Amino acid sequence: MVGAVPNLRAASRADRTSSDARGRALRIGLISALVPLSLTLVQCGKAPNPAALAANSQANVQVVAKTNPQQVASGDTFEDRFPAPQFKERFPSASESFLQRQTSDFSPKRAVQQQPQQAPYKVASLAPQVPYQRPARDDLTTLVSMKSSAFPYFGNNPASDAPFLNISKGDRRGHRSYSGRVYWQDETYSDSRVLVHIPEHFDVRKPGVIVLFFHGNGATLERDVRDRQLVPQQVTDSGANAILLAPQMAIDAADSSAGKFWQPGGLKRFMEESASHLARLTGDPNSARAFANMPIVIVGYSGGFLPTAWSLEVGGISDRVRGVVLLDAVYGEMDKFASWIESHRSGFFVSSYTRGTARRDRELMSMLRQKGIGVSEDMDGPLRPGSVVFVGTGDGITHRDYVNRAWTQYPLKDVLVKMSATPALALTRVAATTSSASSR
Repeated sequence: MVGAVPNLRAASRADRTSSDARGRALRIGLISALVPLSLTLVQCGKAPNPAALAANSQANVQVVAKTNPQQVASGDTFEDRFPAPQFKERFPSASESFLQRQTSDFSPKRAVQQQPQQAPYKVASLAPQVPYQRPARDDLTTLVSMKSSAFPYFGNNPASDAPFLNISKGDRRGHRSYSGRVYWQDETYSDSRVLVHIPEHFDVRKPGVIVLFFHGNGATLERDVRDRQLVPQQVTDSGANAILLAPQMAIDAADSSAGKFWQPGGLKRFMEESASHLARLTGDPNSARAFANMPIVIVGYSGGFLPTAWSLEVGGISDRVRGVVLLDAVYGEMDKFASWIESHRSGFFVSSYTRGTARRDRELMSMLRQKGIGVSEDMDGPLRPGSVVFVGTGDGITHRDYVNRAWTQYPLKDVLVKMSATPALALTRVAATTSSASSR
């Protein structure tokens, strides 16, 4: 047993030495792990260093170049992924969508004098009084189909009391005109559309007038009345509180047939139906009554003399017709025109003519003078109630362009301007730019 105790002590010292070594190694390992972590935490919240980003980017490029050379060839560089901002990105040009401001925009502004409010009127609503403001709109030009328009027409021709469609071929029916030419119903007399034009400044609450335009032979509403003769534009440019109705007559044909305007009450039915369409187009259904009572000015160009004459004679509302304008159009029916002029002295009558119709115009002037009706032969003065004017035009004025140039350029516009300037007619009020803008 001698020597046993010393051996145990040696073993105990060896165990303690080994345990101390393991503790020191563990502490060194923990310190090695915590020091980088603390440095990383210290960097949190700081902006990235551009130099470091560039260095990392270049290092990545080098790594990628070794593993995937094609990606580097594609131009995936630091400049490609992080391009420098351009001047135009911070300061857009005037053509771009950003609002450009001047120095004066930031200067103190003077107090703007408040415009007086329009007088309110009572309406059926929760609010007892509100100012009226007409909704803004642009000129409206459209085609509307009407049952009471000139065609299709299956009645008689009053000149012969024979059916208007006086020829047939199989299932087709047609009309043989005075010249002997045949026009087929499905090609020439099938369009029931009406060209409607409402100027932007038109206001149904003011005194107004409906211009009814009968085009001549060989015409269509779009190609000729709207685009070549510029009838809607003349109505707008006159500034008059007027709207335009132009029914399609025989389509692109040398024929002046009046269709439904031959029938007694034809004009009345047409104007009654148009009133509802105009109320719908202007967005005010309650305005139909105003349109149904609005004065009418009939303008007949060339072959349009025939529907004009019959509308005055049998249309049923000749008292609503406050003016008649014939543009190189007195080819006949002088008795109907003379009768209307004699019995409607509160309206006006204008006939402008070329050498082609001069003989008949002079015949009509003679008829009127025999009835004691004064006739003027110039358009220099305003149109007044009872005005009867005949204006001859000289050489160089062609029949084809007569709606654009007669005694003056744009004669329909000139008539509406002169009519509007005469308070005694009480037909329409010139729509000034300022007044039209304030009424919206």
